[in-house]
Amino acid sequence: MIDAIVWFFSHVVGGIVSLFTILTSPSAWPTLANLTSMEWLVRVIYYGASAEFFFVIFDLAVIILIIGLWRRQFLWGVVRATEGLNNWIGRLAAWAALIMVLQQVMIIAVQRMFRLSEISMGPFGYTFTKDISWFAEELKLYNALIVALCAAYTFIQGGHVRVDLFYSAMSYRGKRITDMLGSLFFVLPFMTIVWLFGWAFMWRHLITPKVATTTTLEQLERKIRVTKWNVETIGFSPNGFDGYFLFKILLISFAGLMFLQGLSFFYRNLLELIEGPESYGKYLDRDQDLETDSDGPAPAEVSHSA
Repeated sequence: MIDAIVWFFSHVVGGIVSLFTILTSPSAWPTLANLTSMEWLVRVIYYGASAEFFFVIFDLAVIILIIGLWRRQFLWGVVRATEGLNNWIGRLAAWAALIMVLQQVMIIAVQRMFRLSEISMGPFGYTFTKDISWFAEELKLYNALIVALCAAYTFIQGGHVRVDLFYSAMSYRGKRITDMLGSLFFVLPFMTIVWLFGWAFMWRHLITPKVATTTTLEQLERKIRVTKWNVETIGFSPNGFDGYFLFKILLISFAGLMFLQGLSFFYRNLLELIEGPESYGKYLDRDQDLETDSDGPAPAEVSHSA
């Protein structure tokens, strides 16, 4: 138990040191030169799912919280920026549903009406020719785009399913505390786990030799000379969709966006708890207002998208 406590606080201090080093050392920031360096790449692979990176994010979240309790308008700004980013990404990704429908119509028309086995496109003078089965399997990518990139947006819009046994009968204060605890003990830990395993899973399909969650920085550095890009382009069928590495990238995107939204949700509920019922839904950008929501009164300021 003592060892665990010492490990935790040593990493908290180490996270602060690392955060300070990053902010005060521009030479460590990514540049066009080191973006192509395998030495820099293996460090990104290791630190992207390391305890050091987690505690940098943890310390940054705590610092934002402390500043936000002192200057609540600053914390509202963080909430608005995070929700705005997730709303923008979600609304943009939602257009994949229309593209998916149009592409399905095109596949049926080309295959059933014109009896063709492949489709050629020539945007900007570049001819892109693929078998119909490639376009048919690519439809899975649009589904993945909607699920992965619209999850945080749907969360903001209140579209996730809630198993409501006790929540509706709670007071305003009880709901805010429940939402804070749910974000702190369910959303954030689960998204951290998804990121941890998804990060190694993604890189296993982008480079060679393969990496794992247990691979150390020393092991990666010893393999720098043989490390090279090896993007997976194997489909499930001979002429099928061969960009399945994109699904691994979307998994990481899902975990990152939902982690940000979970943290923002915690901040929002804390601010609404401190400021009282009149702050419920403050600055919340939903496509539909909250007048029929039972969590509290109508929001003081809700903007509507076009």
